[in-house]
Amino acid sequence: MNSTQQLAEHVQKQFPQWVIATHAWRGDQTVILQREGLREVCQYLRDDPAMAFHLLVDLTVVDLCTMGTAQLGDAFRPMPAVDPSITWTHFTEETEGPRNLWGEPSPRFEVVYHLYSLAHRHRLRLKVPIEASDPCAHSVTSIWTGANWFEREAWDMFGIIFTGHPHLKRILMYEEFQGHPLRKDYPVNKRQPLIGPVN
Repeated sequence: MNSTQQLAEHVQKQFPQWVIATHAWRGDQTVILQREGLREVCQYLRDDPAMAFHLLVDLTVVDLCTMGTAQLGDAFRPMPAVDPSITWTHFTEETEGPRNLWGEPSPRFEVVYHLYSLAHRHRLRLKVPIEASDPCAHSVTSIWTGANWFEREAWDMFGIIFTGHPHLKRILMYEEFQGHPLRKDYPVNKRQPLIGPVN
C-alpha cells in the first residue's frame, strides 16, 4: 500500500457490507464502520500481511450530544467554527438529536480506534457510531490485548459496554461512583457516595 488513502479504500472494497463511509482530514484517513462488523474488520487489519496493524495505539469515545454548541448556564450558543467552511448547528438532543461537524444527524457516541502498523509504518483510524439507547460495542481484547484497559476506561468515563470483555469494571472511578463523568450531560455539581464531608 502506497498511502493511507489506499488503505481506507482497500478496507471499503474488502468490507462493503460494514463500511459506512471513509473520509480524510489533512492526510488522516478514517473508516467509519457498523459495529456489527468491527471484530471481523479488526481481525483482518491485524492478520493480513498487507495491513499488519499489530498495534492499537488508542481507543476512546466521543460524546456528540452537544456537538456544535457551547453551554452557558441553561442556554446554548453556537461555537466558533475551526474552519470557515463549517457551520455549526443550534440544537438540543431532546428536540433534534446530536449532529456531526457537518450538521448531519448522528448517533450520540463514536468509539474511536487508532491503529498503527510497525511493519509498514502506516496509520488508520476506525470510528464506530453508537446509539445512546444501546451503548454497546464488541470488545477487541482478543485481537489486541492492550484494548483491555482502554475499554475499561471507556466504560468508566462514557458508559460504553464492551461485550466479550474479560473483566469490564471501573478503572479510574471507584465502584460506588454513579454515572459516567465524561458524558456531556453529566451534572458537574452531582454529589457522589463516599466523597465530601459528612453532613
